Amino acid sequence: MTIDKDKMLEYCNQFSKNTLMETLNIEFIDAGEGFLVAKMPVNSSVHQPMGLLHGGASVALAESVGSAASHFFINDKNQEVRGIEISANHLKSIREGFVIGTARIIHKGRSLHLWEIKITDEAGNLVSLCKLTNMVLTKEKQ
Repeated sequence: MTIDKDKMLEYCNQFSKNTLMETLNIEFIDAGEGFLVAKMPVNSSVHQPMGLLHGGASVALAESVGSAASHFFINDKNQEVRGIEISANHLKSIREGFVIGTARIIHKGRSLHLWEIKITDEAGNLVSLCKLTNMVLTKEKQ
């Protein structure tokens, strides 16, 4: 599979309009064979009450980047992707700046995709480690 990085990023950023990804200011910033990268600002809009990045916001970033990445392994004319399981280990707290989510494919089957998503701070420190399973479905005829 040949990757056109610019087209992938444009596609991902366009389909994020008017969604949770836009609300969280998630921006897709890099792509290649078997991986996709997005960043999200850390500020009060994604804080929990103690002023730290909310674990749910980290999971939203992970599922967003992993689900978007699965789109590049399907025929979107007759298939669609659904996240069916996600797990996250939060390892480091962060109060401000950006977090970067990098999804890498672990297993690419016909009906299931398994992704590892590492969320790091701007210095490259691991903030959260996530695993996402996506199911590939056949679109229903309309």
